[in-house]
Amino acid sequence: MTRKPMIGQSISRLEGPLKVTGEAKYAGEYNAENLVYGYVVNSSITKGSISAIDTDDAKKMNGVIEIFTHENRPPTAWFDIQYADMDAPPGTVFKPLKDNIIKYNGQPIALVVAETFEMARYAAMKIKVAYIDEEFETDFKAKLHNERNPKKGLASMLKPPPPKPKGDFEEAYRNSYVQSSGTFKHGTEHHNPMEMFASTVIYQGKGKLKIYDKTQGTINSQLYVANVFGLKMKNVQVISPFVGGAFGSGLRPQYQLFMAVMASLALKRNVRVTLDRTQMFTFGHRPPTIQYTRFGADQNGKVNALYHKASAETSQFEDYVEMVVNWSNMLYPAENTLMESKLVPLDVYSPLDMRAPGGSTGIHAIEITMDELAFKLNIDPLELRLINYSNVDKSSDKEYSSKELRECYLQGAEKFGWSKRNPKPRSMKRGNKLIGYGMATGIWDANRLLARVEARMTSDGKVELKSAVTDIGTGTFTVLSQIASDELGMNLENVTFSYADSSMPFAPIQGGSFTTATVGAAVKTACQALNKKIFKKAASLKESFLSFAQFEDIIFRNGFLILKSDPESRISVVDIFKQLSIKEIKTTNTAMPNPLTSGKKAKAAHSAVFVEVEVDEELGVIEVTRAVTSVAAGKIINPKTAESQILGGMVWGISKALHEETITDHQFGKYMNPNLAEYHIPVHADIHDLSVIFVEEQDQFVNDLGIKGVGEIGIVGMPPAIANAVFHATGKRINDLPIHFERLL
Repeated sequence: MTRKPMIGQSISRLEGPLKVTGEAKYAGEYNAENLVYGYVVNSSITKGSISAIDTDDAKKMNGVIEIFTHENRPPTAWFDIQYADMDAPPGTVFKPLKDNIIKYNGQPIALVVAETFEMARYAAMKIKVAYIDEEFETDFKAKLHNERNPKKGLASMLKPPPPKPKGDFEEAYRNSYVQSSGTFKHGTEHHNPMEMFASTVIYQGKGKLKIYDKTQGTINSQLYVANVFGLKMKNVQVISPFVGGAFGSGLRPQYQLFMAVMASLALKRNVRVTLDRTQMFTFGHRPPTIQYTRFGADQNGKVNALYHKASAETSQFEDYVEMVVNWSNMLYPAENTLMESKLVPLDVYSPLDMRAPGGSTGIHAIEITMDELAFKLNIDPLELRLINYSNVDKSSDKEYSSKELRECYLQGAEKFGWSKRNPKPRSMKRGNKLIGYGMATGIWDANRLLARVEARMTSDGKVELKSAVTDIGTGTFTVLSQIASDELGMNLENVTFSYADSSMPFAPIQGGSFTTATVGAAVKTACQALNKKIFKKAASLKESFLSFAQFEDIIFRNGFLILKSDPESRISVVDIFKQLSIKEIKTTNTAMPNPLTSGKKAKAAHSAVFVEVEVDEELGVIEVTRAVTSVAAGKIINPKTAESQILGGMVWGISKALHEETITDHQFGKYMNPNLAEYHIPVHADIHDLSVIFVEEQDQFVNDLGIKGVGEIGIVGMPPAIANAVFHATGKRINDLPIHFERLL
């Protein structure tokens, strides 16, 4: 009765058939009796106040039920709260319809509720708003002189501040054999998942709500609703089994959730509020950032001085901060460092985590500066990384729990054919195309938080696990089922994983590449606890061959408890239930990092990225013709879903480097391309040969399963590798993203 382990198998996503057949329901697709629809009205000015809002004509329209504004907002909301959700940055959370003050362009100022979505949207056009304009500032570069240190708020293990200065950077840099410096800019980016934000609120009476929400954290949305509306946590149930992309935009509750809950409580009805594509540009974004680097190295290429400063946009009411400048000393062991992080408050909505927040920004500047050092030293860029290789994170002086980055470099370079690179810029051609090879390093923290999981075995020998965790399309549902299958020694079809419901055991928001390590560890713990309970029941049976055995003497395989020393001695779990006349065995368990040991080592996933570009010599058009990403991320639970994550990150890296940017007209303080026609993202014709390598990496320290996340590590190294390849192809060093082709003409 051998059983093939599920961990390490390329299992297709278990929910895949539901998604491709359209059976999977998203937040805006749940039906309910007497459902009414809300449409949000947004401010057309950037800063000031509403002097009058005329809803009379709209209210007279057939099918319109109610119009909520700051003038008639129900007094049910508790507006004195500052931190309303798990991901709130320091400051005061934005409060829709609180008053007549306008803080940013696109701010929600009214909600029309009608019998149909179309009627609500049409009525919204009939609302007349008079404003008093005030001077505003949205030009990040123009206000750099107003930069300041971030305000201190709730401590975050996931976004530590810059490390303290070490040594004497200025002297070390001044005396360096080679110096490299640069200024790096990237503009605003918006998440733009396929599924737009929606909330369907089912009113159950007596302060009870069932909410289908687009979110990356069911308990986070539950926490927000209960806090803001003064409801009991147990009376708010948030469900989100399918998420059509989020990339960080669903980490915080968005304003459609507030609007839908407000209307449902006020009207005592079922309400759905859905945002349209333009409204997806009215909350959260990757903040525009300007970075400055100065790196110094000796004549052998050893980096001895690192300076990195980042200035980023934030709102006037919250201090959103990313970890941008910490990465260089985590990768390169210089003894003299100086890192600075500043914020520029503007009249915009608060920025929001976007895939690899801070990492995809900071590593861009770091890896281009390293490439320039290599060029000045006449050292191969790969060789320079190997010269500066370290198994210690010098920013914390902690040894890495595991680090197979060297093998990433070697395997990636071999598969890509890096040795064929002529180091001289503009030396490689293919017809009328200049060919460039570029490479970069990637790094992302391997974090883990606390989570709980319930495991329940029934008399038919099948097991159901429960967790509030969401699956934002990464394959979480599948890989957690695989972990459970192996821990229980059962076939995958006998394991059911129920998830994405706030009434289930606690799981944190899904982001930061920590979900599998966090919830997977809780799955492992719960399954082990369930096995022990079953063993005790089996040992309690009369004349049981297990009465003198220890738990460690047993193997759980295919629904049987088997004695290791005598495989013929076995009993099925179905027989155990039958003999004891019990219907189920249940356990709920918590898994969390050991506070005594978890901080003793540095923990991170690493990658090496190799890119080939073709640049049309006459037109300056850039194409990424092929790329290889080699990743060390501990044990890979499911190579198929993990590869999909890395490939998705590589595509987004191409998008960040060459396509993506939200343009602001600072005369109006508004985004001018809030749609997918003018917000450029890659299409099929832009994506060519992409390859992924997973380097074997054993890590017994990082967590119980030895796994690291792969959601973010796929994107961080791609933009600088592309920029470095463009330099190799053209001899032009372009530090600003996205790279516009006219810069190459």
